[in-house]
Amino acid sequence: MSPGGAAAPAASRGAVPGLAVLPGGAPASVCGPGCVTRSAPRVSAAEVARRYAALAYEIGLGVAQGERLAGPRALRARARGILGALGVELERGRAGRRLTVGGGSGPGTLIVANHISWLDVVALLAVEPVTVLAKREVGQWPVIGTLARRAGSQFIDRDGLRQLPGVVSELSDTLRSGRSVLVFPQATTWCSVSGGRFRRATFQAAADAGAPVRPVTLRYYQHGARSTTAAFLGDETFGASLHRVARARGLTVRVTAHTPLYGSDRGKLAADAQAAVGAEELAAHL
Repeated sequence: MSPGGAAAPAASRGAVPGLAVLPGGAPASVCGPGCVTRSAPRVSAAEVARRYAALAYEIGLGVAQGERLAGPRALRARARGILGALGVELERGRAGRRLTVGGGSGPGTLIVANHISWLDVVALLAVEPVTVLAKREVGQWPVIGTLARRAGSQFIDRDGLRQLPGVVSELSDTLRSGRSVLVFPQATTWCSVSGGRFRRATFQAAADAGAPVRPVTLRYYQHGARSTTAAFLGDETFGASLHRVARARGLTVRVTAHTPLYGSDRGKLAADAQAAVGAEELAAHL
């Protein structure tokens, strides 16, 4: 539904530039461009130009770093640099809480978050660099694909459901090796935290590896008020979405990590993770 209550256009294309995983198929979202905030405060044209220049500089640094970009310090620095270039403030919902669990001697953490924008991945990597499970096409894109590969992303064919068991097995092996992985189990973008159910496929990897699941809530604000300005929905192009973010004044992304979950039942893990993320959304309206 749009902010005004009218039905939004169906068939969201999902998070393309945001490196979002689409486990178990490619579901459609009822959110569309009509859900995006239209009266959001904007910066001047000169400031937009400055932001684009700063963004180009940060991307150039990432390209120049080559394989070193996969290092946690370099990846966090580039992610924070991109947020800063676009004038996006990063806020931790729970100060000092890491996204990963443990000290590195056991399996990695499956980090699962709601999905609103292509900025989601940038914000999460700015908090704690981890492996991102991305759609296959991302690895083929100019510049972005190169950066994704160098950052250590893993890729999945979102339309090849027959490959899903193999992807889950590889993901489980990654977690067993001690590496943590970020996925978006809603499998497409929504204008609100509570939109779309968490699909169970990737939770099987955590169950098989005995890995903890860390639910994370992402929310966007402008000057303290909830905002959909950063949402990437429907048939909108990445360029149009990027330009709206670059023009936004006072945009903040809040990242809130919740208590880790453990278990062997993927359905329960998915339901509990979604409940944790949804509870944070409910608390935001109280």
